Amino acid sequence: MCKPEMPPRRSELWERNMGKTAAVEKFKGAIMPRSRMKMWMIRATTTVLLWTCLVQLTALRELWGPRVFKAWPSCFTPSDPVGIFESSSIVARKIVLPPKRIYKNNGYLIVSCNGGLNQMRAAICDMAAIARYLNVTLIVPELDKTSFWNDPSEFEDIFDVDHFITSLRDEVRILKELPPRLKLRVELGLYYSMPPISWSDLSYYKNQILPLIQKHKILHLNRTDARLANNGLPAKIQKLRCRVNYSALRFTPQIEELGRRVISLLQRNGPFLVLHLRYEMDMLAFSGCTHGCTDGEVNELTRMRYAYPWWKEKIINSSLKRKDGLCPLTPEETALVLKALDIDGSTTIYIAAGEIYGGSRRMAALNAAYPNVVRKETLLEPSDLRFFQNHSSQMAALDYLVSLESDIFVPTYDGNMAKVVEGHRRYLGYRKTFLLDRKLLVELIDRYNNGSMDWNEFSTSVKATHANRTGKPGRRSLVPDHPKEEDYFYANPEECLPSLQ
Repeated sequence: MCKPEMPPRRSELWERNMGKTAAVEKFKGAIMPRSRMKMWMIRATTTVLLWTCLVQLTALRELWGPRVFKAWPSCFTPSDPVGIFESSSIVARKIVLPPKRIYKNNGYLIVSCNGGLNQMRAAICDMAAIARYLNVTLIVPELDKTSFWNDPSEFEDIFDVDHFITSLRDEVRILKELPPRLKLRVELGLYYSMPPISWSDLSYYKNQILPLIQKHKILHLNRTDARLANNGLPAKIQKLRCRVNYSALRFTPQIEELGRRVISLLQRNGPFLVLHLRYEMDMLAFSGCTHGCTDGEVNELTRMRYAYPWWKEKIINSSLKRKDGLCPLTPEETALVLKALDIDGSTTIYIAAGEIYGGSRRMAALNAAYPNVVRKETLLEPSDLRFFQNHSSQMAALDYLVSLESDIFVPTYDGNMAKVVEGHRRYLGYRKTFLLDRKLLVELIDRYNNGSMDWNEFSTSVKATHANRTGKPGRRSLVPDHPKEEDYFYANPEECLPSLQ
């Protein structure tokens, strides 16, 4: 017989209800964290999407800014629209970059340039070509701060460093500084430093320099002047030297702008001539050339030559050196030569040089023959040049720009600036550059001054001598085993000049 089922007690009902409530609460507790996490993920995703949109819009603004977003201020750039959208070409330069060259890095090359601006300029071109050949990373070169000029300028004070790096990225990797770990090694002195041999060919760098880089990872070349041969190099290396010189090495916008102002001022008066009158105190002390100087000036120049230990030649026969054509022309000699070449007396002559030794006394004859002699200091206000004071390389950069654009360029000595500007003017279309035969000129000038030659004979001889010395197309001279005596690559980069291919 079945036992009837008794109804549950009140206490049992309460316990059952409590159990259900606990289960519900437990279930809710499990659900809530998941909901919160889901909400958090939605918010995070939304935030990322918003930032992505903002970045994309900012990029579009830089690309289309002058046309579409001109009035929209950016939180990433200055609010001044003139500074941002100064030129559409600036935007184009940021966007159009050559593709990076991918290669196995054999190490890092640090270079310390020596000499004046144009000596360092040529060295930078050489070192970039060498870094490309060796497949190493080049650190932005360090400029000379300890030479006679004592210029504290850094690379980025003279050259557009970002353009230098990006414009060559399809050839060689260039960094502003070493990676932190390697930088610490250099600071601790754990690297190898040496001067490369002058006028070396590529086999020297492959067989002697590359193993050192691979061994030490970092190599410091502490002298860079004329360390690569003029001739006997592959055409692609020669053309890369030209590319660095004429494209990658662009001066800073400030120097470029001031150069354009000087050129504009000069062109207002018609064609102008740039005279690289290399008659500064350091040049005369170094060379020992004292023709026309007083006894006091000769003594001063001699003391200066002995004061600088890296000027190795101390005892110099000035008269003999002048007769051999190894001295810069004096201002007085230069005036005679310009007149003999039929340079009109009304021509504006820009002096691309530092302070002329002897001052107004030595410049009197040139100023009398050519009243329109000017300098950057007379064309510009002192405020324009205040940031250039005591920065000789920046001053030289300004003279370099003006020299390139002159109708005629006349260097009175074949130093680094004369040679590099000569080559650059050839590259720009064989612009007229008088390459003075100083040895013959000195002989002619002495004969004219002592009365053994009249003016017509003198002028005719000077013009005949220089009829084919105006920077026209020609081949570099080669002197085997004597590279210092042959034509300098940067004075006539024939591999880069289309008419000689």
